[in-house]
Amino acid sequence: MLKKAVVIVMALFSLMALASPGHVQANEAPQPVRATWLWNPWLFVNDEAGTLAFLESKGLNKVYVQIDGDIPKAAYGSFIEKAKARGIDIYALDGAPSWVAPKGYINQDRFLSWVADYQAQAAENTRFAGVHLDVEPYLYSGWNTNQAATVKSFQALLKRAHTSTAKIGLPLEADMPFWFDEIPYKNTYGTGLLAEWVIANTAGVGIMAYRDSAPMIIDIVKNEMAMAQRLGKSIIVGVETDVTDEGSIITFAEEGEAFMEQELAAVAAHYAGNPAYKGNAIHHVGSWMTLQP
Repeated sequence: MLKKAVVIVMALFSLMALASPGHVQANEAPQPVRATWLWNPWLFVNDEAGTLAFLESKGLNKVYVQIDGDIPKAAYGSFIEKAKARGIDIYALDGAPSWVAPKGYINQDRFLSWVADYQAQAAENTRFAGVHLDVEPYLYSGWNTNQAATVKSFQALLKRAHTSTAKIGLPLEADMPFWFDEIPYKNTYGTGLLAEWVIANTAGVGIMAYRDSAPMIIDIVKNEMAMAQRLGKSIIVGVETDVTDEGSIITFAEEGEAFMEQELAAVAAHYAGNPAYKGNAIHHVGSWMTLQP
């Protein structure tokens, strides 16, 4: 049942690619993104074969992997090489709400320096395919005391990251919640809505569309989809599998994997006509591994 649902999702994207105006031949069609977050890289340090087998079994082609300075670079290299052999791109992942604090850039710079050093030393088949940030500035205390300043700090953070990643030739992606389309900004970066600014200033955005039904997911990302289409940018729709105390509608933890795949297929079908929609992402490996069928 589950494997059938995954096949349906992938088939839908194949049809989307075939129907696109720029399509010439089937083998030129880009693969739909099917991604996940791997927050605990010790999983592949302790069981590389098992971790890779899990990722491959889920039909993934993109994984955001947390960078842990205590893990040898060689372990990342081995994992990336084997993942690439399975058609899976690995993006360097990091971020924390504290990064928007006055001296938060120190931790971001440390992460980006690690990535730059790694890329410079790594063989081509062991290099990261991009950088993925998950900062969540609204969890920083300054969001409640001075939202305008915190928003500006977040924008500065992304600009700084873009400069660093551009130097090493890697695309920069970022996660954001679906409700950033309700957050205005007016500062040295201009005037507008934060969602549109983030979409415009990154290579791709992951929308944390954490709801447990296709109709809700479709509705809460519609504004971002329109923005990305207008800007010629990319959106990946993310869903949650972890247990949360924020409410049962946030996650598929109760409904299970087969139902989640069914809803993701419905989202893909709905946005098939929007070239900005590139696929979906499931948060995260740890909770997905224990998700009921």
